[in-house]
Amino acid sequence: MKRHKQEKKDLQGKVQGLKKSIPKGDKKKKKEVTDEIAQLEQELEERHKQELGQIKASTSQGNQSSESCEADESVESIPESETSTNTRVSRAQKRRNKKETEAKERERRILEQSEKNKEGPRVLEINSIKQTLRSMNRKLYNIPADGNCLYLAVNHQLQVTGRAAHSVNELRKTTAEFIRQHKDDFLPFMYNELDESESISEEQFENYCKDIATTKLWGGQLELRALSNILTCPIKIIQANGPPTVQGEGFGGPELILTYHRHLYRLGEHYNSTMPVTGDDEDV
Repeated sequence: MKRHKQEKKDLQGKVQGLKKSIPKGDKKKKKEVTDEIAQLEQELEERHKQELGQIKASTSQGNQSSESCEADESVESIPESETSTNTRVSRAQKRRNKKETEAKERERRILEQSEKNKEGPRVLEINSIKQTLRSMNRKLYNIPADGNCLYLAVNHQLQVTGRAAHSVNELRKTTAEFIRQHKDDFLPFMYNELDESESISEEQFENYCKDIATTKLWGGQLELRALSNILTCPIKIIQANGPPTVQGEGFGGPELILTYHRHLYRLGEHYNSTMPVTGDDEDV
């Protein structure tokens, strides 16, 4: 329940970031984000229900197993002259048969799900991104999905390209401060959650900047734009659908190359980093 509560809190932060990333007046983007938010909330709710159901079932099964063991012990405690060897073997065999049946059913479900996953959006997306990276002689570098993925991926790219590294806290604070100082450049892309026809208030803008700096609020296009200006380097984003996008094209130096995933994790969007392919890489 503690993990479920944290996941709901993380999702709320992510939802706020998604809503605020919609350009003002962009109805198509608004619909896409609204549908995505609904899907994320539904998937999280269904997964939580499933996990709670599994725990209840496991607890019930454990109680039954305990009662069964107590019954077996009571039988075995009876002198051998008063019990039948055939009865004890039969009960043991039944338990073995039950375990074998459950194992076979579990394997069947795993294989069935594996077949479904082969054509699922997650697999199709990752294969498309890997194909694009292969054409660039690069490979994926996995970043933890903890709300800081954008900043962790950017920091990894700084190291890969030989630049000075920064902690997540440093990147978050400088990003928040840059957006705050360039309010007029970012405000047109932020909207009021209660009324999308209105710009966000001064208080809402300040709260958004504060959340960037002090929480695990998910980063998106606004934060990428800010980071590109802060680091004075181009940031290229590889995605499954459409050509790569670049923030800060006018800056010099090697690009920071990230990958953007919509279906990699159930909680939603995610950023990974990349690395050059070396001769030791057998499969990229």
